[in-house]
Amino acid sequence: MRNDNLKSYLNLHLIVFIWGFTAILGALITIDAENLVWYRMFLAGIFLGIFIVYKKQSFKVPVKEFFKLIFVGLLIALHWIFFFKAIHISNVSITLSIFSLGAFFASLLEPIFYGRKILWYEVFFGLIIIGGLGLILQVEIKYLQGVYFALASIILGVLFTLMNGKLIADHEPSVITFYEFGAGVFFISVYFLFQGKFKADFFSMSLNNWGLLLVLASVCTAYAFTASVKVMQRLTPYTVMLTTNLEPVYGIILAYFILGGKEKMSTEFYIGAVIIVITVILNGVFKHYQNKKKV
Repeated sequence: MRNDNLKSYLNLHLIVFIWGFTAILGALITIDAENLVWYRMFLAGIFLGIFIVYKKQSFKVPVKEFFKLIFVGLLIALHWIFFFKAIHISNVSITLSIFSLGAFFASLLEPIFYGRKILWYEVFFGLIIIGGLGLILQVEIKYLQGVYFALASIILGVLFTLMNGKLIADHEPSVITFYEFGAGVFFISVYFLFQGKFKADFFSMSLNNWGLLLVLASVCTAYAFTASVKVMQRLTPYTVMLTTNLEPVYGIILAYFILGGKEKMSTEFYIGAVIIVITVILNGVFKHYQNKKKV
């Protein structure tokens, strides 16, 4: 069991690294955030459908669960729309740094969802992360509008992560994700129909955008999202969310080398990022110590 948990934890870090690269793709793809999310969920849904058929998994889900998946799909769509809007308004580094707040929100909301007591050290580590974030925002206030979109995105991200933590008990992660993505495409499509966005230019993109979208939809979405849901079968949503705090670190490092000047931030920004990393490491050490005491 311990080896399985270690494997899940290492797999989670790979997933988080991929998510960090997702932000880079979001900055490189030159279409509106809503369009980007529609294509991302549509293409990823196709990849997942093929995978489910190949694995001979059943598409059947109870009606009650189906409507839950529909709602989660809406949350995911809004989460990603706000995420890419934040990147376009500010930059990758600022947007990903805000995602560090996810652990704090998870520490407060997970006990409500799972009926357990609030753990003091989860809140403590969350508050340290907020301190690191405050240091970042103190010197990068010009990106405040992007911060608002990123904040809305991470709150929605925590909510659908917690809901998926319950849904995985009885369903295959790939099937859950397939329906959630389908729901996201449906809701965005309805919005686009009212806005009259489905025109010829909507489907006309450069080869570069198509190539980046395919990578985003396959590796960074169909694989990474399904794998993250599966990981939650062995790791708690809080552990998943706190480890996700490394997404800013991976993303910021990648952005610095790939995107260049726009991503070069102040010294205080990087100090705040280091505080976040140290907090993630300390949380892992503390959890390991607590688990050894229970054995």
